[in-house]
Amino acid sequence: RFRFENSNLRRAYIALQAWKRAIFSDPFNFTESWTGPDVCSYGGVFCAPSLGNGSVRVVAGIDLNHADIAGYLPEKLGLLEELALFHINTNRFCGLVPKSFRRLKLLFELDLSNNRFVGKFPSVVLSLPSLKYLDLRFNDFEGVVPAEVFDKDLDAIFLNDNRFRWGIPENLGNSPVSVLVLANNELGGCIPHSIGKMEKTLNQLILLNDNLTGCLPHEIGKLDQLTVFDVSFNAIQGPLPSEIGNMRSLEQLDVARNRLTGEIPAAICRLPRLLNFTYSYNFFTGTPPHCGGGVVSDGRENCIPGKIGQRSGGECSSPAAKPFDCSKSKCGGG
Repeated sequence: RFRFENSNLRRAYIALQAWKRAIFSDPFNFTESWTGPDVCSYGGVFCAPSLGNGSVRVVAGIDLNHADIAGYLPEKLGLLEELALFHINTNRFCGLVPKSFRRLKLLFELDLSNNRFVGKFPSVVLSLPSLKYLDLRFNDFEGVVPAEVFDKDLDAIFLNDNRFRWGIPENLGNSPVSVLVLANNELGGCIPHSIGKMEKTLNQLILLNDNLTGCLPHEIGKLDQLTVFDVSFNAIQGPLPSEIGNMRSLEQLDVARNRLTGEIPAAICRLPRLLNFTYSYNFFTGTPPHCGGGVVSDGRENCIPGKIGQRSGGECSSPAAKPFDCSKSKCGGG
């Protein structure tokens, strides 16, 4: 019925029409223009010369961010084999991520965040050889975070605000990511000692509210490129490792609302770029006498003598306030 520039755009037409049929609410009419053979004129669809043949146009990108579309992703989307960018954040897409996505060998950025996807971690993403940016945050994924994701050559991983459980895989340190956000899951377990191997690349690590236990591993001191380290709202015990003083790039350090004890290491006060240090709602018993004038710190609700806004005497003599021996931790020591 229609004539197409090339077979790639014919396949794209089939895929996009299947997707349009899988959409049951499009309040801002993002897909209203998805008619006829000129798929490169469809709203949110971007064409570019094929990597294999520069004279052939293909669908290289889809961006339906913030469209509030409700629907699901049909298997036919696997026909978009030249796709490099797939961005559909802040919609109401539900169901599973199609297995056919494994055909998207050029996919570089995958952003499915802030939707209603369900099921286990979408293992199809592990078979995408070009993938660098993976964003699955704010969905209903559950179960285990597969170890394989940390063996992939990714630059950014956002898995926060799902229902992942069963701990952080021990091979975490194999990952070359610069940004890793696992916050607001039900992970439990400890921070793996292998984290020290991420020293050359890791820039931001956010593990807040993940049910983490055990002690902070001394290996975090190797992360001298790290600017943001947030492990707040967990159940981490033991002292703050003095090795944190080696994290020369650190700007934001948040260990609030854990079960940390002991003295705050003086080395933290010598961090040259530190701007914010939050250690409230722990059981610390001492801070260095003079800690960086330019640092905004919050040390409320600890057990530090002479400092205002601290816990009661009863709380500070409770079992939770007692020093914890990290060598007895089931994580194998601090």
